[in-house]
Amino acid sequence: MIVRSLSDIEGTERETTNGTTFLARRLLLARDGLGYSFHDTTLYTGTTTNMHYKNHQETVYCIEGKATLTDHTNGEVYDIRPGTMYVLDGHEQHTLEVEETVRMICVFTPALVGQEVHDDDGAYPLLDPS
Repeated sequence: MIVRSLSDIEGTERETTNGTTFLARRLLLARDGLGYSFHDTTLYTGTTTNMHYKNHQETVYCIEGKATLTDHTNGEVYDIRPGTMYVLDGHEQHTLEVEETVRMICVFTPALVGQEVHDDDGAYPLLDPS
């Protein structure tokens, strides 16, 4: 059994930020052996983040805030509010524009190792967990 709280993550290598647009707390990573990773992520008011997870699928559930999600594969635009879930099951290139700081619960498969940062395309590299 694994039991963790946000206070266990704060200030450790499991907490990542670029200092301006997001704070991600990676509660579960590949080394936990579950095949997926689990994150509590905050994106800040007024920021725009372009992402394209070419190597991962992601499920996102909004628990706080307001944002606009644009799917660049089909041009669809979605309002993201508390209680909204979206799944990037087709590796969709997308943009998240944050109107009010959002807090998201995110699941990645395959699991993130922990050192991943977005590359120029907005993707995470596929790192070897060993």
